[in-house]
Amino acid sequence: MKVIRTVLSLSVLLGLASPAAAQFGLLEQGAKRAKQVSDFNWSDEEKAALGQKVSELVRQRYGVVQDPAVHKYVTLVGRTVTEKSTKPGLPWTFIVLDTDAVNAFAAPHGYVHITRGALALMKDESELAGVLAHEIVHVAEEHTIDALKKNTLKSAAAEQVAGGNGLIEFLANAAYNNILDNAYSRGDEGAADTQGITLISKAGYAPQGLGSFLTTLADRNKSATEKRGLFSSHPEMQARQDKLTTTITKGQLAGTQLVADRYKATIKYKPVPQSQIATVAAGTKGLAGGSSASAKDSKGGTTAKADPPQEAPKKKGFGLGKLVSGGGSESKSAQVVGSGGARGLDPEKDAKGGGNPAVVAVKVTPADLQAFKKAGSLT
Repeated sequence: MKVIRTVLSLSVLLGLASPAAAQFGLLEQGAKRAKQVSDFNWSDEEKAALGQKVSELVRQRYGVVQDPAVHKYVTLVGRTVTEKSTKPGLPWTFIVLDTDAVNAFAAPHGYVHITRGALALMKDESELAGVLAHEIVHVAEEHTIDALKKNTLKSAAAEQVAGGNGLIEFLANAAYNNILDNAYSRGDEGAADTQGITLISKAGYAPQGLGSFLTTLADRNKSATEKRGLFSSHPEMQARQDKLTTTITKGQLAGTQLVADRYKATIKYKPVPQSQIATVAAGTKGLAGGSSASAKDSKGGTTAKADPPQEAPKKKGFGLGKLVSGGGSESKSAQVVGSGGARGLDPEKDAKGGGNPAVVAVKVTPADLQAFKKAGSLT
């Protein structure tokens, strides 16, 4: 199948330094040609740029737990799983978001985010490995890119955009919203489930870990009238559980390790009921983390005051990086509206977040990883 390449992705993701008039012309031409695209391929550089910018938006929205020990632990679990994936060589980055919400997000080219609320709800390391593996499969199999092709580029082609700046804003925010809304196909979600438990079993973890966490999650959501937060777009829970059980049985998945003691010794967060999660109005960013009024939680989570109003983005410069730092639909200051479910909000998606979006630097050596696996009887 012939690939019709457009200048759209390069100009959006890398922010070419050509004059504004030329950028307008190129982007308008790209929007027209996008209607004819039968297969839209992105280079590794474009995927890396997109993943970085989407991760920035997610981190700005929820903040990052500033605890190196927690980040190293989650990274070690993640790296144990990525070694068994189809893309072990990606520059994998594991980020713990500073919010009580239970959620996880995958962004292109190796970015995996999980909330401290999700960590608080887990009982052992096999459950953490199962959730991380699900997101790892989304990245490794490029489900994130496929979702953007289907949900963003087709819409962009039909969008009547008056000038290139509007198109850039549309694409950047659509990419971010796809991540928050888990905009994957049913087939991609099923593959992430079944491939994910295969990965953790190969790593030595009990493949039932993901199903165990889903059971806890189902109990948490039993009173909800709509799907919420993590896996909100997935098939019905019982159908997923049945499929996981069948996969484990037919695939003879032999992993056995739960690694509960190490998990409990490292992760000290306590789960917050949905009804007690403070939420913020849709379209806001930055945002006090957690339901506590204290400045620090027990493992480095922070609280913060609402961001001051953002300055309007300057008109010069057309790269996606220019947009996500100040423009788009997520640039309003925080508007706290109360506890979970207030005004129809999803407490797992619209929860408050911490005020520090900085990535926590983590160094994991081959020796660190080998020692970690040996201590957990992993492979």
